[in-house]
Amino acid sequence: MKQALGRMYQARTLIALLILMGALALLSDSFLSVQNFLNVGQQVAVLAIVAIGATFVIISGGIDLSVGSVLALSAAIFAALFANFGMPWPLAAIAGLAVGGALGAVNGLAIVYGRLPPFIATLAMLSIARGLALVVTGGRPISGFPSSFRWIAGRELPFDLPFSVLLTLLLYSVASLVLRRTIFGRSTYAIGGNEEAAHRAGIAVNRVKISIYVLAGAMAALGGLILTARLNSAQPQAGAGLELDVIAAVVIGGASLSGGTGTVFGTLIGALIMGFLRNGLNLLNVSSFWQQVAVGVVIALAVMTDTLRRRRQ
Repeated sequence: MKQALGRMYQARTLIALLILMGALALLSDSFLSVQNFLNVGQQVAVLAIVAIGATFVIISGGIDLSVGSVLALSAAIFAALFANFGMPWPLAAIAGLAVGGALGAVNGLAIVYGRLPPFIATLAMLSIARGLALVVTGGRPISGFPSSFRWIAGRELPFDLPFSVLLTLLLYSVASLVLRRTIFGRSTYAIGGNEEAAHRAGIAVNRVKISIYVLAGAMAALGGLILTARLNSAQPQAGAGLELDVIAAVVIGGASLSGGTGTVFGTLIGALIMGFLRNGLNLLNVSSFWQQVAVGVVIALAVMTDTLRRRRQ
């Protein structure tokens, strides 16, 4: 019953995306241009990739408020290793991904063995990682990366398709298979549905939860690398407020904040709604201040809808 309601809500979310796109097409002549869609794809890629890890976290009944700061610190480590220590960018990128995974592991360990609520543990990491990003960069952006690195966010594939968009689609395909077809994915649902029952069923709850937060940290780090490539700059304030958009995308996509429900396909729809909403507001020359208000309203509506859905279930 719970999964059936989740699929029904996902279908409604897809309809909402189509309605939003239709409305923006009527309001702006440039909305349906190929160039605009490519721009939206590049902009949504970072949010969508980070939201993959957040989907697993929220389905398991957790929350991760640190993804924006983890993104910034991972990108800062990558940039510092490349620019200040002369490390080849592929090795520096691997180091950045490792930092993201390690920060996720710290979150998981604090939650599992430190008995901290996920909200508190990841809120603390939000502050710690942001502070370390400022320390590593000295509070200044690090720029000047080779074209071979910037290519991961560029448009050098056939039909001008950005590599970051192709990578996003590939990651979502893999994540969907993992969530639906593997023991790890089924364990994620089981823990979010009833952690005690999952433990009694023989699931290594602690190990799975730590792995989920490692995944969330690694996805945030990958998002940081893609953002750095797109901007040709690693900025210590990058990703500020991203956690709100990520949570909104996951919840809009049908995941429940109480855990046990959600899909990566739904999250992708939610990320596209957030991306097209911001893009449409920009095309309509809406002030950035009012854009923040609009996003806040969307987040509130998403959480309210989730609450009503849980009551019906």
